[in-house]
Amino acid sequence: MLTEHFVAAPHWEWYILAYFVAAGLSGGTYVIGTMLRLWGDARDLPASRLAFFISWPLLLVCPILLTLDLGQPTRFWHMLIDSRTAGLAFKSWSPMSVGAWALLIYGIFSTVMFVVALGETRSTPALLSRVSKVAGTLAGRVVMVVGALFALFVSAYTGVLLAVSNQPVWSDTWTLGGLFLASGLSGASALVLLMSRRRPEAAETDEKLLEADRYFIILELVLIALFFVTLGGVLSRVLSGGWLVLWLVVLAGTVVPLLVHWRPAWRQRISRNLGPILVLLGVLALRAVVIFSPQS
Repeated sequence: MLTEHFVAAPHWEWYILAYFVAAGLSGGTYVIGTMLRLWGDARDLPASRLAFFISWPLLLVCPILLTLDLGQPTRFWHMLIDSRTAGLAFKSWSPMSVGAWALLIYGIFSTVMFVVALGETRSTPALLSRVSKVAGTLAGRVVMVVGALFALFVSAYTGVLLAVSNQPVWSDTWTLGGLFLASGLSGASALVLLMSRRRPEAAETDEKLLEADRYFIILELVLIALFFVTLGGVLSRVLSGGWLVLWLVVLAGTVVPLLVHWRPAWRQRISRNLGPILVLLGVLALRAVVIFSPQS
């Protein structure tokens, strides 16, 4: 069961790992879509739409996975609505309550941008087309940016949730929120890049996505180094036994794509999709080792 301020290991199952990955990638792809609209040009619109198309279904998976962890579907609803008073159940002192509400609010923005992206496609109803035009106004951009702020929070929140616990490793470092955010943004760039290569109209944005991923990977590597430094005496818990294999996957998902980005000649020798796939495997491995190694 997903609890807060736990002392004993919570013994989470695979669906919590899936939730952490889905939340990070959903928030990350929303941010990527927003960045492309704010600082890109007309050639980047197809990739931006693709990012919003990816973000929304990933978000829908999150409450399902949380409900599976809670065991009873009504428990997730109770984090939003007080069953005794039928009023809102927001608790500012509770990381779980804050996270549930952030997920809900972000979900509204993600749904709006999904509809906007849908309205920009061909053969859409007139109503959707009008909605997409409103998104191009100043008010529409403000809405998109506010949604991006909630997306950033959701991407980082899973790491923050671990950090506020009393569990060894998680409570011994302040880096988890930033680390999961950087990893989520890197994974989101890789996912949009991987999917855009199936759409010729989105290929114009490849170089921008590669550049963004490069900066996110550098930030992630810095935070991984800080993660190791801040753990001190409990470092052995995340580096012992089979966990080293997962760290090798994390290393492959960061260093290898970074080298490929900086050496264009290497791109001609390996599959174009290898880099993004390694990044996504690294996103999964990082969360797996951080979540499960302290519980072993």
